[in-house]
Amino acid sequence: MLKLLQENGRMYGYEITQKVKEITKGDIKLTEGAIYPSLHKMEAEGLLITHTEMVENRVRKYYLLTEEGQVEVRNKLKEAESFIGNLQLLLNMKPAIS
Repeated sequence: MLKLLQENGRMYGYEITQKVKEITKGDIKLTEGAIYPSLHKMEAEGLLITHTEMVENRVRKYYLLTEEGQVEVRNKLKEAESFIGNLQLLLNMKPAIS
């Protein structure tokens, strides 16, 4: 979610769920019940701020990254790249000859 917000500037919850579904071709379906607790937690941690707007007579809450959130995106991406690299090493291991 943080990476999506970094790339898109600001997004509302439902928009995030739809973007994840689109990017993963439906393989990952985030429910609103799963996404909002995470967004609220990241907001409480200072990684996100919110901005509300009236859209078609409804209040829409947009989420935006803070500076701290930008730093967290970079840190999490480095961690993910390291994890994926190590996983690839393990998956490509040749069996030991006994």
